[in-house]
Amino acid sequence: MRKIIIIAVIFVLLVLCGTFGYMYFENMGFWMGMYLTIITVFTVGYGDFVPIHPAGRVFTVFLVIFSVSFVFYTFTKITETMIEGELRGLYKRRKMNKEIGRLHDHYIVCGFGRIGKEICKILKEHHRSFLVIEKDEDELKSLEELQYMRLQGDASADEVLQTAGIERAKGLVSVVASDADNLYITLTARGLSPNLFIMARSSGGPGVQTKLKRAGATKVISPYSIGARRMAHLIVRPTVTDFIDLTMRAGELDLMMEELLVSPTSHLNGKNLIESEIRKKYDVIVVAIKRQDGTMLFNPKPDSVIMAGDILIVLGATDHIVGLGKEM
Repeated sequence: MRKIIIIAVIFVLLVLCGTFGYMYFENMGFWMGMYLTIITVFTVGYGDFVPIHPAGRVFTVFLVIFSVSFVFYTFTKITETMIEGELRGLYKRRKMNKEIGRLHDHYIVCGFGRIGKEICKILKEHHRSFLVIEKDEDELKSLEELQYMRLQGDASADEVLQTAGIERAKGLVSVVASDADNLYITLTARGLSPNLFIMARSSGGPGVQTKLKRAGATKVISPYSIGARRMAHLIVRPTVTDFIDLTMRAGELDLMMEELLVSPTSHLNGKNLIESEIRKKYDVIVVAIKRQDGTMLFNPKPDSVIMAGDILIVLGATDHIVGLGKEM
């Protein structure tokens, strides 16, 4: 924009100087002087009007020199801007492709609409690696401003998902606008990675969830149904809903609910809840234990044994949970 303003100002000054110069040296009117200036600046030279006074011819010589210099300057800046833009875009794409190539156990988010934006925000807050696939130019600019890893293209295309590293990904989230697009993305992703966790958005229409499941979706979520249930729960049990909201976003109570995976090397492996002293050391409550076979122990008893591969669902202060996580 700065370069455009400079060029425009120089052009206006050049035309005005030429116009007033011809008015003075050739005794021309304003519009006639501007006409002669314009054809001189752009080197058209129709020959219908030419300077006849010696002073006017000398003035024309200098005007031509400045005009040609201005044309070369403008052409140079336009070329420079085009080349810089192309090189900058090429450099950014190469840099982004290198970063994508280093991704591992990341999430691929297809679509950066209202739902996609919230998902990416939460993933970033929880320090999860993710990549966004989007084809809308405006949304790509928003992604660039937010410094999110991004890839332009159609998420239902094999080559786009392969470029996104779907073979190395931990999961894929398809939240584009239409059910048909989410279905195609799910089919393509499942074909490329049979064991990938795939979560797809549904409009809640008849049969949509079933079709997405058949296409290979691991989980199908309908934002409209979830929103309706949440509104209903706020009416029926508002205190419970508020408490859950607080624990899920670690709000003003500094309280959160988190899931922690027990590694084989953890000192908690093989101990029951009493022996682990989780409550005593970290002031954290174990709400549930999810076993490797998928069974869930809600409100586990004190003698419940913690095993490698278990997922502990805990409730407590954020810093206490972080401390416990380091022991896992």
